[in-house]
Amino acid sequence: MTPDDSARPTGFQRDERSQHAAPQIEQLRKALTGLGDEIRSQQRRAPDPQRKAGSGTEWGALFDELRRWVGILGMVEQYPGVDDFGMEADYLKRLQPLFDFLYERYWRVQLTGDESLPSKGPVLFVSNRSGLLPWDGMMLSHAIDRSPVQLERPRFLVEDELLRLPFAQAQLARVGGVRACRENLDQLISRGHSVVVFPEGARGAARSFRDRYQVGRFGRGGAIRAAIENRIPLVPVGIVGAEEAYPRLGDTSTLGRLASRDLGLPVLPITPTFPLLGPLGLLPLPSKWVITIGEPISLLELEPDAANDDVSVSHLTEALREEVQRLVERGLEARSSTWL
Repeated sequence: MTPDDSARPTGFQRDERSQHAAPQIEQLRKALTGLGDEIRSQQRRAPDPQRKAGSGTEWGALFDELRRWVGILGMVEQYPGVDDFGMEADYLKRLQPLFDFLYERYWRVQLTGDESLPSKGPVLFVSNRSGLLPWDGMMLSHAIDRSPVQLERPRFLVEDELLRLPFAQAQLARVGGVRACRENLDQLISRGHSVVVFPEGARGAARSFRDRYQVGRFGRGGAIRAAIENRIPLVPVGIVGAEEAYPRLGDTSTLGRLASRDLGLPVLPITPTFPLLGPLGLLPLPSKWVITIGEPISLLELEPDAANDDVSVSHLTEALREEVQRLVERGLEARSSTWL
């Protein structure tokens, strides 16, 4: 990772910035054009008798140059191999050995249920959230990518709090992470990308070790509404093991204030290794993972207007949460040991 990498905007961010900045840039360019014309007009009406050829300031030329620079501010630098959301195929390929090591050796991930996945996307994966850092999203995406099914590697949504961490946004975007919001979700689906969402949000990441694997409330039904409106299937997923990778034993008020004020995190937990080992304590523990994929859920029988029915969406959302909870419990039963 280089400083240039961290400063490099993602493709989708570049598009957003360009779209937002274009009207202002055009307005500024027109203003400079008018000002330059006015200066030339004044110079023609009142020539300076003391001015010698070549010795004065060419204000008109300066304004033309300035206007030219303003005109190219809206141009977007394109990086080859980077898609509109910032994912880099070459970067992912270079990280493949690391992800394979984490998947096969470090967390010994056991994947079940992938045989029921459709061979063609997009689909919306809905999973339980665990751990402060989004290893769950990265490992689930990697598991789908390794699976024999011909489904494209899904993108995973990331909460705003994580994107405020230094270098996090650029690095997560390069491996498929996208800021969690409904607009990005719809954009990804419309372009044919499968997506992993975590409806528990930051609350799931801040869960205490005592409450691990108790799937919390699924927000306001955004996943259900997105599946209905975009006419795509939902795939529930239960992930077991990520809770022990960062077991939250507690937190202190001082660390909590530091986390929320300076880092933007919901909590800064005390784990068996943090803060005792300092930065080394941020390394995840080698827990045993089980990823259980459920049967796809089709909502095609519902009309798109059903997404506006709050009562129906609430019931469907709770049913989806219960299915994810059931898959988590199945994964806990399938895991013989937390660490082996």
